[in-house]
Amino acid sequence: MPIKIPLSLPATETLINENIFVMDENRAVSQDIRPLKIAILNLMPTKIVTETQLLRLLSNTPLQIDVCLLTTASHAPKNTPAEHLASFYKTFDEVKNGRLDGLIVTGAPVETLSFENVDYWDELCGILDWSRHNVFSTMYICWGANAGLYYNHKIPKYPLENKLFGVFEHNTLLPSHPLVRGFDENFLAPHSRYSYVKSEDIEKSGELLILANSDKAGVYLVASKNGREVYVTGHAEYDYDTLQKEYLRDIDKGLSTAIPQNYFPDENTEKTPVNTWRAHAHLLFCNWLNYFVYQNTPYNLEELT
Repeated sequence: MPIKIPLSLPATETLINENIFVMDENRAVSQDIRPLKIAILNLMPTKIVTETQLLRLLSNTPLQIDVCLLTTASHAPKNTPAEHLASFYKTFDEVKNGRLDGLIVTGAPVETLSFENVDYWDELCGILDWSRHNVFSTMYICWGANAGLYYNHKIPKYPLENKLFGVFEHNTLLPSHPLVRGFDENFLAPHSRYSYVKSEDIEKSGELLILANSDKAGVYLVASKNGREVYVTGHAEYDYDTLQKEYLRDIDKGLSTAIPQNYFPDENTEKTPVNTWRAHAHLLFCNWLNYFVYQNTPYNLEELT
C-alpha cells in the first residue's frame, strides 16, 4: 500500500530503505482515487519509533492511505522534540470537524494508574466519544485497548502481580472471522504490560467477540460484532529489538524486571532477538484495513453514522 506521508517525516527514510512504497503528497493528489483517511493517536513516549512501526504495517496492501498523526493537547510529551510534534502532529481540535475511515489508539506507559487519574483521560474520552459517529473503525492497542474497553463497555482492567513481558503463543478461536482470516491456529505476539482484562467480563457485554487468546497472556484480540471496534492487548507492531530496549531501560532504572519470556535466543541477553511475529502483525493490520475499513466504509465519509 502506498502510504501518503511527508517526505521530511523521520519514518520516511527508514521505510524507503526497507523498500516500503511511500508516496509523496504531489504524486498522491494526481491519482483519481479516494485514499483512506487513517489517524494515529500516538500516546507512546517514543513517538518517532511508534509512528515508524505503525506506518510500516499500514503500507502492506494495494490501498492508498492518507495518514494523520495525533497527539494530546492536555499532556505535553517529554520524549519527543517539540519541533517534531509541531511539524507532523495535530491535536483533536484540529481534526474534530472532519471524519475518518480509521483510527488507531496506541498504548501508553500509564497502566499502573486508574484511568481517571491519567492526566489526559478527559481528552481521550472526548476523542473516543467523537469516534463513535465520525470514525468507521477504530483499533485500540495495549493500554489503548484497556482504555477503549473500559470507556466503551465498562470493562475494567486488573493489575498483574508481575509485568507480562515477552513473546507468547496465541490461539485463534474463531477462524472464520474476517479479522483472523489467514491466521495460523497458533501464532506469536509480544506483550509488555502490567494489567489485563478478563474474558468473562468481555463475554458478558454481549457486543464483543474474543478472536484470539493465550494460555499465558490471556485475552489478545477482541472485536465488536459490527466491526467498528478492534482491541489488541499486545504489541504486534513492535520491532525485533523493542522488548530488548524496554528491558535495558528498566534495568537502567533499577527496576527488578525479569528477562522477557521466549524472546532472547537461549535466554541469553547478549544474543540478538529474532522477530517471530512479523507475518502475524502484517496480516492483522491488512485484514483490519481491508475487511473492517475499506470494504465497508462509505465512499462519502459524510454518510457515517
